[in-house]
Order: sequence, then structure tokens, then C-alpha cells
Amino acid sequence: MPRAFPSSQLCSQCGHRDGPKPLAVREWTCGACGVLHDRDLNAARNILAAGQAKRLRRAGETRRGNPTPGTAR
Repeated sequence: MPRAFPSSQLCSQCGHRDGPKPLAVREWTCGACGVLHDRDLNAARNILAAGQAKRLRRAGETRRGNPTPGTAR
């Protein structure tokens, strides 16, 4: 079973993991960089960044392993 991604615990600005918070906490300030976060917007930013990183990793693996026909290396 895959681990849960702690999207609402990570600062989308600096990456600091601030730890779990009760669901009633809708805003929080990063203990490392001081940025004020809306819980849902911060989580969305982290999920988007994780998805983009995963897509780039997959694209890199495809290029190294089996180049797309018609593309230069």
C-alpha cells in the first residue's frame, strides 16, 4: 500500500514539514520560513509540484531508456 503524501504538512515555499494539524486548523504559519498558508491552497500547490516532478521523472526515464522516434538525444 502506498504511503500517504503529507501535502497539508509541507510548506510549499521552503519544503519544511511542520507536522500534522487538526482539520479545524485552516491556516498555519511555517515554522521555518514564516510564510502564512491556507491549508487547502498549500496542499494543492504541493500535490501539483509532486505530480509535475513525477511526470518529469517518467519522461526522463523514457528518453534515456527508449527515445521517442524522431527526437534527438
